[in-house]
Amino acid sequence: MNSPLMQYRSLFPALRTHTMLASCSQSALALPVSKAINDYQESLLQHGGNWEEAIGRTEQARCEFAKLIGAHPEEIAVLPSVTAAVSAVVSALPDSRKKQAVYTELDFPAIAHILKAQTEMELSVVPSEDGMIPLERYETYISEQTLFTCVPHVSYTSGFVQDMKRIAEISAKKGSLLFVDAYQSAGHIPIDVKEWGVDMLAAGARKYMLGIPGTAFLYVRKELAERLKPKVTGWFGQQRAAMLDLTRFSYADGAKRFETGTPAFISIYAAQAALSLVNDAGTDRIHQEVKKLSAFAYEYASEKGLNLTGPPSADDRPGMISIRDEKAAETAALLRRKNIVCAPSGQIIRLAPHFYNTADDLIYAIDELAEARGI
Repeated sequence: MNSPLMQYRSLFPALRTHTMLASCSQSALALPVSKAINDYQESLLQHGGNWEEAIGRTEQARCEFAKLIGAHPEEIAVLPSVTAAVSAVVSALPDSRKKQAVYTELDFPAIAHILKAQTEMELSVVPSEDGMIPLERYETYISEQTLFTCVPHVSYTSGFVQDMKRIAEISAKKGSLLFVDAYQSAGHIPIDVKEWGVDMLAAGARKYMLGIPGTAFLYVRKELAERLKPKVTGWFGQQRAAMLDLTRFSYADGAKRFETGTPAFISIYAAQAALSLVNDAGTDRIHQEVKKLSAFAYEYASEKGLNLTGPPSADDRPGMISIRDEKAAETAALLRRKNIVCAPSGQIIRLAPHFYNTADDLIYAIDELAEARGI
């Protein structure tokens, strides 16, 4: 499984001593990202302040994410987390006779927490089946009374990837706004928000985008952003003339109106460097490599007798292998002693390779996992 992307493997020092297979939770740290973190610290140590430089890095990160998803920079807001992005979006939903919000059983729990806090909303939950959702269920659960629909591009437990373009078509036909949680896809699956026709999309930096916690990006289609008035905002979400004026309130143009206060600049330095690396490698190439590795791992784990869950085809599950384990946290701790870093969630062990991984990484991890399970 020689890959041209292996030229990047040397940029990840942890791979010399550890088998890193937790990209669905935290990717390995690359040297350019580490350097960016140090650059932030050094700029403060050497110069005492770095506001203008940090603002410049923020704009660079905004542009890199826009490039990653096929958007314009003015359609991107920089926020601390996807949870913050969803909260800001929900606060801006227009007054409407429609009072229904739709989410799915595959969504990360924070989505449900935020929507359940909106006491005036009627909630409808799209059921899943074996970690998947048949497309026709969206036709049933999104109705003419639906104001807001939230779906994950990729399930955080099963790795199931959904057809965003088709779901966007259904949502638009029913007159619902569509929000896409791309936290588990951005960085290893190509995204084109214009081609898909989605209204909003968010992703955080720490997973497949190779960054660290503290930075997320929110896309809001420009025409829509200009109509929305978020109640969760702040001085960064204002027009420049109003930012430091106590008497004025004037939303910034585009998605920037969803920004709040001073961002975590150290995380933004990391995100800018990480996104630059991802864009340099190319998500098309990354996607093909990760899908190939996942297909191999699924077959090998099946041969070893592990209890797999989620879609059997790598086309439907391109970046994650999910293995049932009632003691997932304990098993993950055992693997950690062998320097294997995976991502347990509930009663599932998740193996999530990235473009820097090899088939040998997965063989080693699956062999050790099978031994830990007594298989």
